[in-house]
Amino acid sequence: MKRIISIFTFLLLVSCQSEIKKEDLSKLNGYWEIKEVSMPSGEKKDYKVNETIDYFQVKNDVGFRQKVMPRFDGKFGTNDIKEEIKIIEKDAHFFIEFKTNYGKWQEEIITIKDSTLILKNKEELIYEYKRHIPFSLK
Repeated sequence: MKRIISIFTFLLLVSCQSEIKKEDLSKLNGYWEIKEVSMPSGEKKDYKVNETIDYFQVKNDVGFRQKVMPRFDGKFGTNDIKEEIKIIEKDAHFFIEFKTNYGKWQEEIITIKDSTLILKNKEELIYEYKRHIPFSLK
């Protein structure tokens, strides 16, 4: 049964996948928080509260991703560690290539819209992000 659900989820994602255009890549810039991770088995992990948020900054297909921690004053804390990123187009698909001192990997951009970002890695894990909405006590 899980196998059927997994296949159905995959087909749904593929059929809902919109064609990504080069100009859509600018939507990657900004703050994104993880909403859900889908495993190849069909199992899903929901993220209701995120202690860290991914900040992307890309210009001319190169940039960085940095983990930041939202604070109650609307600002962000960080550890100043940045992952270098490069956008690569291959066979009409776009990939983000990540590089750190510890490794290098790619994730395919499945969907990128104003408020939704979906990435898939080589282990077939699908990461669904939503645009971060700042919180402030002010």
